[in-house]
Amino acid sequence: MNQKKTSSASNSQTSSHHRHEPALNERDNGTQGKEQHAQSQVTEVPEPSHEMNGMDHHKATSKQQEHESSDSNHGLMDHEVSSMDYSHKGHEISGMDHGHKDHEMSGMNHSHTNHEMSGMEHSHTDHEMSGMDHGHKDHEMSGMNHSHMNHEMSGMDHSHMDHGMGGMDHSMHMGNFKQKFWLSLVLAIPIVILSPMMGIELPFQFTFPGSDWVVLLLGTILFFYGGQPFLSGAKMELKQKSPAMMTLIAMGITVSYFYSLYAFIANHFLAVPHVMDFFWELATLIVIMLLGHWIEMNAISNAGNALQKLAELLPKEVIRKNADGSEEQIPLEEVTNKTQLIVRSGDKIPTDGTILEGETTIDESAVTGESRRVPKTVGSTVIGGSVNGNGTITMEVTGTGEDSYLAKVMEMVRKAQADKSRLEALSDKVAKWLFYIALVAGVLAFAVWLFVADLPTALDRMVTVFVIACPHALGLAIPLVVARSTSIAAKNGLLLKNRNALENAHHVDYLILDKTGTLTEGTFTVTGIEATGSLSASEVLAYLAGLEKTANHPIAEGILAQAEKENITAKKATDVQTRTGIGLEGVIDGQKWLIVNQKGLEQLAIQYQGNSLENYQEQGNTISYLVHDGKVEGIVALGDKVKPEASQFIQKVKDLGITPVMATGDNQEAAQAVADYLGIEAFHAAMLPDDKERLVSDYVKEGKRVVMVGDGINDAPSLARATIGIAIGAGTDVAIDSADVVLTNSEPQDILHFLTLAKKTRRKMIQNLWWGAGYNIFAIPLAAGVLAPIGIILNPAVGAVLMSMSTIIVAINAMTLSIEKSGD
Repeated sequence: MNQKKTSSASNSQTSSHHRHEPALNERDNGTQGKEQHAQSQVTEVPEPSHEMNGMDHHKATSKQQEHESSDSNHGLMDHEVSSMDYSHKGHEISGMDHGHKDHEMSGMNHSHTNHEMSGMEHSHTDHEMSGMDHGHKDHEMSGMNHSHMNHEMSGMDHSHMDHGMGGMDHSMHMGNFKQKFWLSLVLAIPIVILSPMMGIELPFQFTFPGSDWVVLLLGTILFFYGGQPFLSGAKMELKQKSPAMMTLIAMGITVSYFYSLYAFIANHFLAVPHVMDFFWELATLIVIMLLGHWIEMNAISNAGNALQKLAELLPKEVIRKNADGSEEQIPLEEVTNKTQLIVRSGDKIPTDGTILEGETTIDESAVTGESRRVPKTVGSTVIGGSVNGNGTITMEVTGTGEDSYLAKVMEMVRKAQADKSRLEALSDKVAKWLFYIALVAGVLAFAVWLFVADLPTALDRMVTVFVIACPHALGLAIPLVVARSTSIAAKNGLLLKNRNALENAHHVDYLILDKTGTLTEGTFTVTGIEATGSLSASEVLAYLAGLEKTANHPIAEGILAQAEKENITAKKATDVQTRTGIGLEGVIDGQKWLIVNQKGLEQLAIQYQGNSLENYQEQGNTISYLVHDGKVEGIVALGDKVKPEASQFIQKVKDLGITPVMATGDNQEAAQAVADYLGIEAFHAAMLPDDKERLVSDYVKEGKRVVMVGDGINDAPSLARATIGIAIGAGTDVAIDSADVVLTNSEPQDILHFLTLAKKTRRKMIQNLWWGAGYNIFAIPLAAGVLAPIGIILNPAVGAVLMSMSTIIVAINAMTLSIEKSGD
């Protein structure tokens, strides 16, 4: 248990003080995350207080920080946090050593993605639909020694697009499913018109000589074309010994078709009484089921290709440094390990590697979620896909293809998605029981009627049971609710990518949240400015802005943004120069002024012990000093602000009986300060992607339902592993593609709306399943002839009416789903 420590303060050295919301800067300790428990009590302390959304932070624990993030190194034409050495933190993920989470997936070209999925033709991607199984997925990589990096996808259902229909993967393009529905509808209309309406003899006939041959031909085409997804799905379900929706539908259409084929042969070539066919049932069942699938696919957002998004982080061409020192521009795919590359300012880092020459700062936000640039020197490792700062570097390639960090991350994502896809959907549970009930009832009916009557009667009763068991309304029960709920979700800032998320979120035990970008703003901003000499705080900001005006790095951007916000005009600075490793200097009004970090103060032999330094340092801020004539005239602290609504959000989560847990790559002190302020009793600091994934996995293995919220590539594995993964809309594409739900407005409050919607959606799903399955449960015994002794046998015409009524009720009930969005 980490106890909060109350620190004393005085105003003895502060002549003027600007107070901003303090914040925490994410820094990687390179250590394993440990769960810390922070007390939530607030202790009053004297000024100067540094508020975080109004809360006093003198209570944060003060500890020696492994990385002096409060010291900002302004060298390398940037402000580097040089004392925070990010370059030598080796962390192993799946056996790969990579300093400071510095990894990359190199040069992946996904233009030829092949999903083998059982013979379905798709216009843009060849999906051969093998029921539900994606045996393998070859992602062609254009990078180094990985032209055919094979990601084994066996058993993976692409959870974003898994609609819970057995194990069947609906990854086929929605446009192709739409086309299959419309073509099947065209085939079904004449079948219905030309067939006796489930035994109803109307006063007029649409038939003509030979029309039954037309029905047979169209019915055969419809069975093999429109019914193919269900037949393939049933094959895979039976292979996995887990019959569900696909098996139930396949049983209905198969029995309908072959019995109708028998009826056609009997009526034309055998001397038997007229046998009624079920082509009408075949046509309507296939069309309704395809419609249900299409509705659901239209409602649920298609998952992007996360690996494609990773490929987009990489440049197509790189600059190679040859042995003779010459430079040559080459395609990324020609790069191999040990190749030396030159990366200029503003360019993307093409591969994992180690810096051989030069110094710079790296923007790793797209890869690790780190909100500020990370200083790099000779020997530091760099991640492919990150962006180089102002310095030019020469790097040696160390990781490509399968060996890169991003490839390892995506492998964890793939495995997590494969495990999650095995979860059984609610509709499948109902369909499984209906299948067994229909199978038993049909066999019993056949045996009984064979004993009390004859073979034709027994066969007729059995077939009727199998056909009646076909879930017309059940096929629409879930898709209609999903379509309605996704529409409501969109209006509440939610993008649903996985239908199962709605079913699984009705009860949640833990809500695990990333810190940066989720609970905090994720931007590097000024959190405090203090005047410590003869200047006012506004004048300190004016001098800082003047010196930083021509710079291009996070600290400069934060200072200039604050000056603009406060309408303060920057001082005119001339002869601004970088002082390598400590900061920069310039001339203002004929006098020399400097901005330096703690190391710079030491080199200048300046002693400064401001009362507020400890508070800023505890909160993880980067501190810079304004120096003139050997004295500190002011200090500026920059960090990542906590979102104003985060505290209220956490309290509401607790009110729902859900335990909030924070998991961050930040260090212990910074993480604890946020946890203290928000009232989060459990947090995990210094976590790598595999640490987060392991944390989520441990909870899941304990039988807990876990919601994970994150925004970075480093969150992707845990987002995929969680019961429900929720991505912040402003986050990386890879995180979004790994999640089940996306917060389009990036507002934590929308998580509460999702949980409320999920509960109401599940309630509607259960209601619709009862209405849909209720028809089958009621009709199956009648079709079997249990009331035959009293003269009651289910007429197919009555069955059609009951089916229509249940379908209408299901549709109306789905439309009554609603949710009130709170105004807070």
